[in-house]
Amino acid sequence: MVAIALHSIIPVRAEAREGAEQNTQMLFGELCEIIEEHPRWKRIRLESDGQEGWVDAKMVTPMTDKEYAAHKKALQTAATVAFPMAYAMSENNGQTIPLTAGTRLTNYRSPMTNEARPARFEVLGVGFRIDPSMVITAPLELNQDNLLKAVRFFINVPYLWGGKNALGMDCSGFTQTILSLFGKALLRNASEQVTQGIPIKDLTKAQAGDLVFFTKSPMTNDQLPITHVGIVIDPERVIHCSGRVKVEKLDSTGIFNAETGEYSHYLTQIRRL
Repeated sequence: MVAIALHSIIPVRAEAREGAEQNTQMLFGELCEIIEEHPRWKRIRLESDGQEGWVDAKMVTPMTDKEYAAHKKALQTAATVAFPMAYAMSENNGQTIPLTAGTRLTNYRSPMTNEARPARFEVLGVGFRIDPSMVITAPLELNQDNLLKAVRFFINVPYLWGGKNALGMDCSGFTQTILSLFGKALLRNASEQVTQGIPIKDLTKAQAGDLVFFTKSPMTNDQLPITHVGIVIDPERVIHCSGRVKVEKLDSTGIFNAETGEYSHYLTQIRRL
């Protein structure tokens, strides 16, 4: 059985209970496979990145095979919410729904140039209106200028384990969301993202948009687990989510925290998608 998220954000938990750890989040319009059911909970596998976990049964909407096929096809050409938060209004009941960055908008139609009307998208036959200035219709070119424009509104978003929205993100949720605006499909966790792309051996060769991975220890040991990920702005700066989304100094040792005068994370790998 397959299902879709018709809520802004759905917590995906490690266990079938309210107090369980949040592993990730499911955004509006995302698809999943239901792989196990309890009376109040469903275990799902997200189609976008393969993450599994438990969701409140009433928060996902089952789909027919026909609905699933149509929505999956529409996602291939969907527009994307590019700002931390946008609001869409349902044409069905006039209610508004907040949509966070990275949300895909299927069957999107922009107003004509200079036309002062909202854009429109459609999900399962229901139309929605949205401010077109909040949306990109094609992936951005990945360069420093566009990266800085994309991340500027995310500065100071607080850290939240398993989060990937404007009210709370973890480090890999931040990288996954931001790079989706550039057409880059990342896996969910830092330990998975480090398997993607090609390695860059020298930090001086790093470019805006490259991923940088870190461990907790300064020891040179390939067996140390990856515990953190950020995005290169240039070879001397990284933007990442640790406590909050922020820009900090980057060098061959790692991330230097000017507030504490110490390194907070130790560089181990650089990857280019």
